[in-house]
This record gives sequence, C-alpha cells and structure tokens, in this order.
Amino acid sequence: DLKAQIGDRDLIVFDGECVLCAGFFRLITRIDRDERFAFAHAQSDLGRALFRAFDLPDDDFETNLILVDGTFFTKLDSFAAAMRAVGGPWRALAVLRFIPEPLKSWLYTRIARNRYALFGRYDTCQMPTPALRARFIDRAV
Repeated sequence: DLKAQIGDRDLIVFDGECVLCAGFFRLITRIDRDERFAFAHAQSDLGRALFRAFDLPDDDFETNLILVDGTFFTKLDSFAAAMRAVGGPWRALAVLRFIPEPLKSWLYTRIARNRYALFGRYDTCQMPTPALRARFIDRAV
C-alpha cells in the first residue's frame, strides 16, 4: 500500500539519473534545514508505483512528484510547492505557480523532454551519503 509506505511525510520522487533532477535533489538537501522532505528515486519500485498511480509513464520520468501536506504536485508546480515548503527566501520562488497554465506547461515540457541533452545523464542513480540515505523511503539506495 503506497499510503503506508509514505506515511505522513512530505516526499520528493525524482529521476536519479537526470543531472538536472539530481541537482534539484541536492539543492533541497541543502536548503531543507528542518529535513521536512523524505526522498525516493523514480527508478525504485515505490517511485514507479507512484508514477503509475498518477497515470504518468514509469519508464521516462519527465517530472518530479512532490507531496506536500497530503497533496501531490507535478511539473513546475512541484518545484513551486517545494520552495514554498522549505520557506525562507526560497519561498519567493513559489510565485512560479502563477505563470499562466499554457505557458507554464509549454516551458516545463520543453526543458523536461530535452533535460538529458541539455544537462546530461548519470549512468546510474547517484548514491547519497549515509545521513541522506536515511531520508530515502524507497530503501533502494
């Protein structure tokens, strides 16, 4: 049961092979001083199950899935929700959620579909430090 695996935690599910997505993960680990977020790789069994639950492809991860206060977000809204959740000066970036929907989707899709060409790709998911590994709920790391 997915809800049992996640519990009441806020969660970021990200493509561990994508350099841009892994960069977002590293940013969150630096600015999330309260350690609000748990993590899962999209490539894990849990990550794939969550992508399927939202009718998203589970073999091409063009978005992060972010759970904040019981609500899942995707695409640019996921970034805005994460920034709002970590607070501080980062909260200002939540304004991105107010970009008109057609433009927001168009911009996000262009970057997401070209992320490997623009930013690169890791051959495997990057291994976090032992301290960060404890925050992964997929336990596949």
